[in-house]
Amino acid sequence: MDLAGRMAAVRELIDAAAARAGRRGSDVTLVAITKSAPPTIFSEARAAGLEDVGESRVQAVRERMQGHADAFRWHLVGHLQRNKVRTAVKHFDVIHSVDSPGLIDRIDRIAGEEGRRPAVLLQVNVSGEASKSGLTPTTALDAAERAAGRQHLRLVGLMTMAPQVDEVQATRPVFARLAALRERIAAEVGIALPELSMGMSNDFAIAVEEGATLVRVGRRLVDPDFAVH
Repeated sequence: MDLAGRMAAVRELIDAAAARAGRRGSDVTLVAITKSAPPTIFSEARAAGLEDVGESRVQAVRERMQGHADAFRWHLVGHLQRNKVRTAVKHFDVIHSVDSPGLIDRIDRIAGEEGRRPAVLLQVNVSGEASKSGLTPTTALDAAERAAGRQHLRLVGLMTMAPQVDEVQATRPVFARLAALRERIAAEVGIALPELSMGMSNDFAIAVEEGATLVRVGRRLVDPDFAVH
């Protein structure tokens, strides 16, 4: 199956999951995570009508986006180091992995210098795993207050990564907690947080059922050998 066929299959699953939750599938953005694919993936993606692509390595983005910079909305989904903020601000439209107050300050300052205004999401370690980056639910509230009034970035939502588990349904409480946290922060800070970035190749349907608006799907789209369960 080619990329267009795999995209269509994923969109069908998104639409079905959204319907089960009383939502519209069109309210969920499919972000194709292209980091493991050869550069030819971008031409295929354009032909297939894909609009959003995600990369995890800041240092590789300039080379990978050559010839395609204006073809997609570019999402940074990997960890962002402070010394790579300028490159990230220059090239990415959406930054999913803002995980500290200091990073908020640096993105805002550099975005002002570069004449950019990226959309950002706060990465929250909802599961509490020591191996994962992210704010705690408590510090996420403080970070949202810090980001809300900034001129050179737009705080649009929250992001999380669910633990890798044998039973995919075990991810559901993680997604539900992020959705609840989004509602709490929006109410307490008094801002709209329209985006929830959660769900990957194995668990995106559950994430959609729990309110995801951005799903980050990589292997299921770009790896023809991915085993669909």
